Amino acid sequence: MHYGAIKKCDIANGEGIRTSLFVSGCTNRCKNCFNRETWAFDYGSPFTEKEWQEIFDSFENPVVKGLSLLGGEPMEPENQRALLPFMKEFKRRFPKKDIWLFTGNLYEELTGQLGEHPKCIEVTKELLSLVDIMVDGRFIEEQKRLGLRFRGSENQRIIDMNETRKAGKIVIWSGVKEDKQY
Repeated sequence: MHYGAIKKCDIANGEGIRTSLFVSGCTNRCKNCFNRETWAFDYGSPFTEKEWQEIFDSFENPVVKGLSLLGGEPMEPENQRALLPFMKEFKRRFPKKDIWLFTGNLYEELTGQLGEHPKCIEVTKELLSLVDIMVDGRFIEEQKRLGLRFRGSENQRIIDMNETRKAGKIVIWSGVKEDKQY
């Protein structure tokens, strides 16, 4: 897997101060995507143990609340396979830190609720079990609205994955109610 950027002290991609990993590779190709360069799977640099450690080191700062995974598309099959061991190690080292996952796919697609989907693979269920908050859905230019928290268009949902697992149905993150009208 390649990545385009690692952003430390990021406040734009999830609640609180975060470290964000922008993976490379995306077949969704949303119209007017803010990060088109990451569509190419070979964009940026290889994601190696050196980058793992760089990210883990950023959590020595106690104010860093969690990890955000975006891109590109973290849920491309090759990215899922590369991210799963990294995420497992992250959760082992930092059990009180959260993981936010931004995907252009729907929760229902990734969990197989809509039938077979090319991005619902052998590691998807385990990977999703490590995610605390998932922002799902493609960016739709016609539904773009400034003032939405942590998403670009109104169709995208911020799903509280821990509450969703408990309830057995999708539970929207409580912070959504803080959206502003612009």
